[in-house]
Amino acid sequence: MLAGFALTGSPGPAVLSLAAAGAAFGVRRGLPLVAGIIAGVLAVLLVTAAGLAGLILAQPVIGPGVRLLAVGYMIYLAWAIATAPPLGSDAGSERRPSFLAGIFLGVGNPKAYAAMAALFSGFVLSERAGIDVALKVAVLIAIMAIGNLAWLLLGSGLTRFFRDPATSRAVNVAFAVLLLASVAFAFWP
Repeated sequence: MLAGFALTGSPGPAVLSLAAAGAAFGVRRGLPLVAGIIAGVLAVLLVTAAGLAGLILAQPVIGPGVRLLAVGYMIYLAWAIATAPPLGSDAGSERRPSFLAGIFLGVGNPKAYAAMAALFSGFVLSERAGIDVALKVAVLIAIMAIGNLAWLLLGSGLTRFFRDPATSRAVNVAFAVLLLASVAFAFWP
């Protein structure tokens, strides 16, 4: 459980996006993003556990293509965060966080693949394979729910900074830079 909290709750693309969404849109409007991220990372967990992630990423054309798509989506997400309008502006109402955006974020998150591979291969919760998988999935969903909600709440605590346009822009750009740095760190050799 400690490894699960450390790997899934530490700063990375998903949690930084949740903090930014909490600050810009509030907890209630950020909940679909939380649910989508959990669903996306659950898909990553199942693909990783089945060995498909390693098989796909090892392909000479598909692997780099998947990585390029993931990086492209993270760049788009960083741009969306950096350019989000200040709170109280109607200009950003159409850019609310969504369940589908969360799924894309979860599936496109390079840190998720590394974390799931480490957690799935490094720990045994039961000698019976089916029970082991079920326990790991249940524990990781609980950990992700707690961690993701905590980051969303942390971000919502920053809401007052998002009312001033200059401060809002600075915080948004800082979140975007941190997001890109976390992606670069995931791909660093």
